[in-house]
Amino acid sequence: MAPFKSGARKGIALALVSSLIGTALGSEASTNGSLPAYRNPHLGVDERVDDLLQRMTLEEKAGQMFQQYITAGPNGTVDETTGQWVDELLMTHLAFLGNIPDPVEAAEFHNRLQQRALDTRLGIRITLSTDSRHHLGPGFIGPPADGYFSRWPGFLGLAALRDPELVRKHADIAREESISIGLRLALHPQADLSTEPRWARIAESFGESAELSASLIAPYIEGLHTEEFGPNSMAACTKAFPGGGPLQNGWDSHFTYGMNQTYPGNNLDYHLIPFKAAIKAGTRQILPYYSRPINTEYEEVGFGFNKGIITDLLKGELGFDGIVLTDFGLITGGDAAGQYLPARAWGVEHLTDLERAAKILDAGCDQFGGETRPELVIQLVQDGTVPIERIDYSVRKLLKEKFLLGLFDQPFVSVENAVRVSKIEEFHRLANKTQRRAYTLLTNRDDILPLTNQAAPTKFYIEGFDASFLESRGHAVVATAEEADLALLRLQSPFEPHEGTFEATFHQGSLEFSSEEKARQAAIYKAVPTIVEMQFDRPAAIPEIVEQAVAVLASFGATEDALLDVVFGLAGPEGKLPYDLPRSDLAVEANLEDVPFDTEDPVFKFGHGLRYTRTASS
Repeated sequence: MAPFKSGARKGIALALVSSLIGTALGSEASTNGSLPAYRNPHLGVDERVDDLLQRMTLEEKAGQMFQQYITAGPNGTVDETTGQWVDELLMTHLAFLGNIPDPVEAAEFHNRLQQRALDTRLGIRITLSTDSRHHLGPGFIGPPADGYFSRWPGFLGLAALRDPELVRKHADIAREESISIGLRLALHPQADLSTEPRWARIAESFGESAELSASLIAPYIEGLHTEEFGPNSMAACTKAFPGGGPLQNGWDSHFTYGMNQTYPGNNLDYHLIPFKAAIKAGTRQILPYYSRPINTEYEEVGFGFNKGIITDLLKGELGFDGIVLTDFGLITGGDAAGQYLPARAWGVEHLTDLERAAKILDAGCDQFGGETRPELVIQLVQDGTVPIERIDYSVRKLLKEKFLLGLFDQPFVSVENAVRVSKIEEFHRLANKTQRRAYTLLTNRDDILPLTNQAAPTKFYIEGFDASFLESRGHAVVATAEEADLALLRLQSPFEPHEGTFEATFHQGSLEFSSEEKARQAAIYKAVPTIVEMQFDRPAAIPEIVEQAVAVLASFGATEDALLDVVFGLAGPEGKLPYDLPRSDLAVEANLEDVPFDTEDPVFKFGHGLRYTRTASS
């Protein structure tokens, strides 16, 4: 979608920014014509924070301590609900959900949102956060910004390449693209480890090895922050402390049946290794997961309520002094993509909303994710349960982050720059190249790949992608395997489907295909030589495919064109598995959730990955 098809739209967009900037500058002066200290860019950050904090009412302080998901209204407008949160609840931390497929609208939305905040009494700027928006692939992961953000393989694909410098470059590009439309807080990277292969959130991790994850977490954060954290940075919020990997039986703790996190191997310290690297690299924020630890020395309550985990372990032992943002929805139940979820108050379900808020503050958290309940903080202070000094402690950190990011001095983004950044060819070229490199070749019987000697039109039977991609390369697509010369299947790794619009997005449970699906696939493999691309959002138990297909490629997020370039030798796979591939569900059930590499007799081990012996030009 070209944003500037007409000169009129460009003129309107630039006029809007000019108007917003003029309004912001005009509102800076106080009645006597001088700037209040917090609005004076020539003063130090701490002095500005002190000045602002002493001007704030309890209501304004409470508003800072809440962050909620928002979406844009039509044509990049601010909808009524978001406007009320800013105007009435005085919230200035908002998490952008969804997508605006046009950089002009995205920048305009951000600027309108900032103007809404500037019109409040103190004009405290908005910090707009986001989940990952640069990664392709299945699983619980944010969508790329269609058409203008570069499209990379998932975090597992970056792990497959084991290249810290590439990770740093990727994060640097993600930072520049994100801040061009006003996104300033990254709700990533994810430092969790895939020691329990059935867990649904593995796609957002760097895999099973704590050492590999730590080696990639650090450059990722450095790429987001730049050499010196400041106005050109995107703040990193590393999650989900102390590592969400060892969920009991792999069930995710968004849901009641997955609330327990277990350490049968007494291996919590292993899961802390990537977080230690993140803290050393200067991560600005850390988000604890929903789970509650069982059979440990810690209280069996969710990590966001857990003083032993947050104050004693994270702050005391590990020395983290940044912002602790809770995961979303610990106090209040609500809608998630059309499905009602109860509050994830695991272990404290019996507490009132007010008591839950008090316990979260006592645990040491600074901000409530996924909540719009400032009245709880106000009541806790007014009734003497929580001293105002405790609130000031957290609000000071939250305000300082805004000043360091330059939001008070430059709250608006340039629409022209957003369009310019969206068209930087180097970013898209590197992302596309990385998609292809991250492919991991698991098997390649008789070196069938790459298909460098296929006379067109070869007749292909395909599944999982549109025929036009092959037909545009001069090949034919037929209706049955029996008619084909070759089959090319693009398969999603297996999982147990769940009902519920939100719950269905979590790929969890069994790692094997059903017996019916195994039989269906076997008939294809018997009828025609078959190449399988398996899209891995977590490990899969697929020994039957390994035995029957002529070649198996592991994908961690790639387009159809990337797949075909690899199949036809225009690019070669360079990836290595970021985790073991187990042999069966039974083998996984026998392992210890918190221990890596302990599944008996895996089909392929961590680090497996073949290379082509020839290319399209050889």
